[in-house]
Amino acid sequence: MEKVKAKKHLGQHFLKDEEVAKNIADTLQLNGYETVLEIGPGMGVLTKYLLEKPVTTYVVEIDNESVEYLEVHYPKLHGKIIAKDFLKYDISEVFKGKQFAIIGNFPYNISTQIVFKALELRNQIPEFSGMFQKEVAQRICEKKGTKAYGILSVLVQAFYDAEYLFTVDEHVFIPPPKVKSGVLRLTRKDDYTLPCNEKMFFRVVKTAFQQRRKTLRNSLKTMDLSEELRQDNIFDLRPEQLSVEDFINITLKIEADAV
Repeated sequence: MEKVKAKKHLGQHFLKDEEVAKNIADTLQLNGYETVLEIGPGMGVLTKYLLEKPVTTYVVEIDNESVEYLEVHYPKLHGKIIAKDFLKYDISEVFKGKQFAIIGNFPYNISTQIVFKALELRNQIPEFSGMFQKEVAQRICEKKGTKAYGILSVLVQAFYDAEYLFTVDEHVFIPPPKVKSGVLRLTRKDDYTLPCNEKMFFRVVKTAFQQRRKTLRNSLKTMDLSEELRQDNIFDLRPEQLSVEDFINITLKIEADAV
């Protein structure tokens, strides 16, 4: 229990169910990479199943007690434990330009930040799978036309195919969270480059959803669009009505409008 208390401030709930851990490890398809990075392994319930895979497993863990435990109980991890904060760590120190997958039972309070950092590293990450708070996992995988569809959905699905795989009940954790968890898998698209300016695409998506109840004509007012472009019928829609492809097309229209 001491270890649980030590890590509670990180938003971590320790998975105690071996079958669930194995099922999460098995979400990896092992295509396009030979190295896996587990984020927040804790005491290694998921790690042990990753170490059985025909890939090299690294772990990144910020909690010193967990690091000590892993060093003692998982000799295969010798030299492969990164005792750092994943969100602040320059991953190129270990992985250089190498392709690697990300997996984990992600702390709820930083799971969204982990996804955004993975998007920044998308050139190196062909696959990303793991466990989130259920509603966050569903939001990432959601399609247009629902309240759950938002910034995360569009930005992730611009580069990855997103699959919600299965739900995990509260009782398999110590301490039990107050919500269910969801496991997803992101598989990078064969062509994950955008035909528009990526910075502008991110800006359009984020600006649109900041006022999601308004039409794009109103929510994108700050982007200084010409009156002619503002009359385009697509600006009659609200952001949740637009697919990833629609957001790409709007970005292209805005780029052309600025010339």
